[in-house]
Amino acid sequence: MIEICALASGSNGNCYYIGNQTDAVLIDAGISAKQILLRMEQRQLNPAKIRALFITHEHTDHFRGARVLSKRLGIPVFLTQGTYLSVSAEERPAYVLLFSPGETIIAGEFSIHSFPKNHDAAEPCSFRIEYRQTSVGVFTDIGEACENVQTNLSHCRAVFIESNYDEQMLWNGPYPYPLKQRVASSFGHLSNDQSLELVRQHAGDNLEYVFLSHLSKENNTPAKAFQNFTELRARFNVHLTSREEATEVFVLR
Repeated sequence: MIEICALASGSNGNCYYIGNQTDAVLIDAGISAKQILLRMEQRQLNPAKIRALFITHEHTDHFRGARVLSKRLGIPVFLTQGTYLSVSAEERPAYVLLFSPGETIIAGEFSIHSFPKNHDAAEPCSFRIEYRQTSVGVFTDIGEACENVQTNLSHCRAVFIESNYDEQMLWNGPYPYPLKQRVASSFGHLSNDQSLELVRQHAGDNLEYVFLSHLSKENNTPAKAFQNFTELRARFNVHLTSREEATEVFVLR
């Protein structure tokens, strides 16, 4: 049994929970430690089960609560060296364990497979969390679906997949042109269409759940992202995540 929940997902903050009966891990802590623990309490998730926090990269919407949460729960924060060096000394957690993208880390009963990805950060990575041959992917902040993303997606039974922007909303929207170029670049984010194509082409036979994640507030709407996946909703359980509240807890048995 695996329980999964997006505690927060969006450009204002990201945090994803994956746990079983005895152990759990968090991917990213981009909202305050207080909010993370409050949303876990609201979903009846036990923080005492958390064995480690894994950070994908140094941007504030993924790192904001890491130092305080690590101290409060007494858990290690796993970072790449590039990520560690990219944050100020004041922001760094006291309990840090460094890893290189490509390593597999054991946390409780979970194997966390890390791999490098394309994003405009110092040493960004994504994670596939495995327990008893069942994998959950957290694949956000991806400029393009490189081979690493494609391969790891093919192993997943559930995936939090970036569906960041609607192309028309981005190019017709209020962002300055250089920022629009950055978002749409191969080191920016996946659009709704790119996310759809990634799942369509590279989902494995055991994929059941697709959680549309890291939606832009300015350049997307939940309705557009969800509608874009209409053709795949007969094959997969497609759900939206939220920037404002935790999703329900989904159970993989």
